[in-house]
Amino acid sequence: MEYVRLGASGLVVSRLCLGMMSYGSPASRDWILGEDAAEPIVRRAVESGVTFFDTADMYSDGVSELVTGRLLAKLFPRRDDYVLATKVYFPMGSGPNDKGLSRKHIMAAIDASLDRLGVDHVDLYQIHRWDNETPIEETMSALHDVVAAGKARYIGASSMFAWQFAKAQQVAETHGWTRFVSMQNHYNLVYREEEREMIPLCRDQGVGVIPWSPLARGLLTGSRERGSEQTTVRSGSDPIADAMYVDADFDVVDAVRAVAAERGLPPARIALAWLLGRPGVTAPIIGATKTEHLVDALAAEPIRLSEEEVAALHAPYRPHAVLGHH
Repeated sequence: MEYVRLGASGLVVSRLCLGMMSYGSPASRDWILGEDAAEPIVRRAVESGVTFFDTADMYSDGVSELVTGRLLAKLFPRRDDYVLATKVYFPMGSGPNDKGLSRKHIMAAIDASLDRLGVDHVDLYQIHRWDNETPIEETMSALHDVVAAGKARYIGASSMFAWQFAKAQQVAETHGWTRFVSMQNHYNLVYREEEREMIPLCRDQGVGVIPWSPLARGLLTGSRERGSEQTTVRSGSDPIADAMYVDADFDVVDAVRAVAAERGLPPARIALAWLLGRPGVTAPIIGATKTEHLVDALAAEPIRLSEEEVAALHAPYRPHAVLGHH
């Protein structure tokens, strides 16, 4: 496993990040694994050198954080041996202050996350989306105080417009508050709109890019076919993916399959190898509900694609409307 710094920060992370959304309460989604089923996969990741783990308070209504905390405590001898990330923004209750990025919610949410995770700090505390109803000055001030209190070592952001991210960073810079060190955005071979503004901004500002949905929710693995045919449990119960990707995206999938066939490899390895080779990308966040998903991800790390292969993967791409945030 290769280890790299998260952007221009001093934080060292594994080249792959294991997304923990897939582990929590099976009652919340058909494809989510409970703790016992998740343990062999997480153990294999740890044994393979993965040290970076990402979850969020809203995954399985907090159960993902509970499972994540228990598994990592069992699999690592020391808290400092792994990098733990979680997120705040989405509703965690029915009250008007149980969501968003107000000071009140951030301060309550970090304490609740730490309690579920069973730790005294997270390494990376991320805002899950932009909050149009809270002044960004209030949000950045509260996040700075979370860091100052020792409850988070660094802060990061997730999908938003580049101008919003730039504004947040400037607000923090102006006031001497903590700046974001990472951007967790939607980026893969069938959705490359982040290459227009967000990724160039991150590269210019030394911000690490940790993309979510690197395999387009399974589209790039062959779990879906033209005409909305699904071949896995997740693809058959994932309305978000059905809304995000369209039949035209299968032209890209076909290109991935062609390159993979030439190499005698699964398509997932080619799609992940492409992402790992993109400028600015630090660590894609991979999901794994089967051991073979993890094996494909680990095997993608050393693959280097030729210029001709990359050109073939790029050729069928068509621009998209914004997907993943509003």
